[in-house]
Amino acid sequence: MKLSRTRLDRFVSLHTDIAKNSIRLLIAQKKITINGLLAHSANQTITPFDQVIVAEQSLPHKIARYLLFNKPKGVVSATCDDKNKTVLDLINYPYKNELHIAGRLDFNTTGLMLLSNDGFWTRNLSLPELCIQKHYRVTTADPITEQYRTQFLEGIAFDFEGITTKPAVLTIISSHQAELALTEGRYHQVKRMFGFFNNTVTQLHRFAIGPLQLPANLAQGDYIELTQQQAYSLLKPVT
Repeated sequence: MKLSRTRLDRFVSLHTDIAKNSIRLLIAQKKITINGLLAHSANQTITPFDQVIVAEQSLPHKIARYLLFNKPKGVVSATCDDKNKTVLDLINYPYKNELHIAGRLDFNTTGLMLLSNDGFWTRNLSLPELCIQKHYRVTTADPITEQYRTQFLEGIAFDFEGITTKPAVLTIISSHQAELALTEGRYHQVKRMFGFFNNTVTQLHRFAIGPLQLPANLAQGDYIELTQQQAYSLLKPVT
């Protein structure tokens, strides 16, 4: 979802009776603030979520919303579907029709999903330079050996796309269960990585994205609302 942007002078003239050519004077008189900070230029970029105050008059703005959802098995990661129950069908949230999904999970995969109406945030979550790790708990039909860990660090070739996966960290928990941390989100990636060893993934659960952890007491099908600070903590580059 693309987040629309416009110039400050255009935004102010649209929502008030102030002419565009008067905006510079108001800025010089320190009568315009954006999110609590003094405006510095008539051509500053404004998003629908920015709170603009002109001479103590607050102009209309949207509220950015961020949800962390615990997805159950057998639910489609979509906002609408003609055949199956969707994530939004399960969410009892007054503004749910504003939301879109940030990072999908397969039909039978459970765990942490993010939803928002902030398109800028959603797009930036997928930036490769941020290296945001996604953490999964994997259960398999056959035993997991040290060979998997070595191979996942080296990368696995996906011939159809002509790419090799980025290094992923595998932590073996037991003979048939492991935790996997990766920074990509390719189609059925986890299942295909284990498929390299002809080992079927029987259960897949995402329990964290970057610093955001799925709360232990959050039941499947429930959600919590995140603050903007919590949401944007994901966009801090890994150092």
